[in-house]
Amino acid sequence: MIDFINAKNGKIEMFSNGQKIADAKTAKTISNCLIKNGYNGDVMASSSINFATEEGFDHDDGALNLWNTGVTMFLAAENFTN
Repeated sequence: MIDFINAKNGKIEMFSNGQKIADAKTAKTISNCLIKNGYNGDVMASSSINFATEEGFDHDDGALNLWNTGVTMFLAAENFTN
């Protein structure tokens, strides 16, 4: 279950129980990771998500926008399969 995210080098890092599961540069990769590892809608985030320009994103909201787009794709896939 993905429970923590971090922005690093223009990507979203996803963790489960303190262990890094994947890096994602695209929303599709985020969605696929959530499908594979599980996501219950509750995730903690490091402050790097809010200050994403310090981690290689063009805008401070870039990491959060990427994450939210990935989650939206995940939810759409989940609704399609159910």
